[in-house]
Amino acid sequence: MATGWAGDGAVQDQIDATIKEGIARARTRLGKGPGLKHCEECAAKIPEARRKAVPGVRLCVTCQEAFDREARAGSAINRRGSKDSQLR
Repeated sequence: MATGWAGDGAVQDQIDATIKEGIARARTRLGKGPGLKHCEECAAKIPEARRKAVPGVRLCVTCQEAFDREARAGSAINRRGSKDSQLR
């Protein structure tokens, strides 16, 4: 069977790789150990409830939101392109 330039299962392989990378990236962001009492960026006090809810917390809510915005802006995953553009 002729398949063109992409091998059988190439699209599924790419989807699987994208999912694995996303899981690995999320696991690296999971906190471990006790959280800080003060934000490492701005030195604001981190509330006890946040420290309990987010293990290993290092940033206050304001700094965490800024960090998350920057991380989203730097994302290089093409989720809206055609299949062809994603396989190149």
